[in-house]
Amino acid sequence: MSAPLAFRMRPQTIADIVGQQHLVGKDKIINRMVKAKRLTSMILYGPPGIGKTSIASAIAGSTKYAFRQLNAATDGKKELKIVAEEAKMSGAVVLLLDEIHRLDKTKQDFLLPMLESGKIILIGATTENPYISISPAIRSRTEIFELYPLSSDDISQAINRALSDQTNGLGKYHVELTDEARELLITRSNGDLRNALNGLELAVLSSYQEESDQLTINEAIIKDSIQKQNISADKNGDSHYNLLSAFQKSIRGSDTDAALHYLARLILSGDLPSIIRRLTVIVFEDIGLANPQAWLHTMTAIEAAEKVGFPEARIPLSNAVIELCLSPKSNSSLAAIDQALSDIQTKRISDIPSHIKDAHYSGAEKLGSGVGYLYPHDFENDFIAQDYLPNSLKNAHYFKPKGNSKFEISFKNQYQKLKDLQRKGRR
Repeated sequence: MSAPLAFRMRPQTIADIVGQQHLVGKDKIINRMVKAKRLTSMILYGPPGIGKTSIASAIAGSTKYAFRQLNAATDGKKELKIVAEEAKMSGAVVLLLDEIHRLDKTKQDFLLPMLESGKIILIGATTENPYISISPAIRSRTEIFELYPLSSDDISQAINRALSDQTNGLGKYHVELTDEARELLITRSNGDLRNALNGLELAVLSSYQEESDQLTINEAIIKDSIQKQNISADKNGDSHYNLLSAFQKSIRGSDTDAALHYLARLILSGDLPSIIRRLTVIVFEDIGLANPQAWLHTMTAIEAAEKVGFPEARIPLSNAVIELCLSPKSNSSLAAIDQALSDIQTKRISDIPSHIKDAHYSGAEKLGSGVGYLYPHDFENDFIAQDYLPNSLKNAHYFKPKGNSKFEISFKNQYQKLKDLQRKGRR
């Protein structure tokens, strides 16, 4: 059985690469490396099916270096030794190492001297953020390049090449791809060229009849030949944390539609605990005192989601997200506690005032603990001015309400009133 279309259509030179022109286009860095024959080891990271392997094979093809491919998760030191021996004999080998984020220390230690000498030109491929998932020893010896999802035009260009290529593509089938079929193929691939090409090949091979001079591939055939890409992320992967970040920032930015989009992607990942944890953080961090009622509503929605589970959990979660997006926002409580923490960590802090120390033990009065404490409930309005902060922080001012809603305005007014009474009571 022949290799899949996506494999057969891999570019042989830099000029054949579809997309990633910020790296391989004229006068861009990888193009310059190839032109100057000054290759350095690199890490390519981005979503699946966008050209990491293609770039590696094209670099090797453009420079005429031997090209080998291994997987950091499944191939061991034995396979690395074989590549190393070949590199010593031929001068240099371009090694594409898939899933480089799974490279263990034993294999890493074996590779490092080969990278230093230039015998192995490593091209690591990963879907994970290398600044988080790859060891500093490897990162320091490589260039790191981010690859982006392919555009619709990029995918369409690759489809045209595959349909016209008589040797490696589908040119001999004389395929006519309708506009609707092309659009569906591009949409369902979601920027994954490998998925698009393999879906196209399945559509052609399963529809081809030898007596036909021309084969028309319509929308219905494509629909039955390629599954819609699941764009939800691995619960433990870097992209999942990017989703959570985008989710919170969309709510913080009051963009209801964006927040619902990211909620839907998180729902498809099936990670209800992460959604709940992030909503709990959001309602206190980003809504805060601007809308205390949102706390109650969000906690109620979370409780309901936990009780019913998916798929019904999407309904209370949607309610909560819409309310949080449309709610007034304030981070005044977050800013207040962060400033208090900062003072403790950066300033000299004096002792707790004696009159508010614990006095519930024998001998406390002899130490001055609790002496002079004024019980607020014994006074009018249950308030009496006295010092509570350590002397070194007597004038600290942490809470700075923004007044973005009637709730926060009332807190602001009450806070200022009490501060004024405290100040007058000290005179």
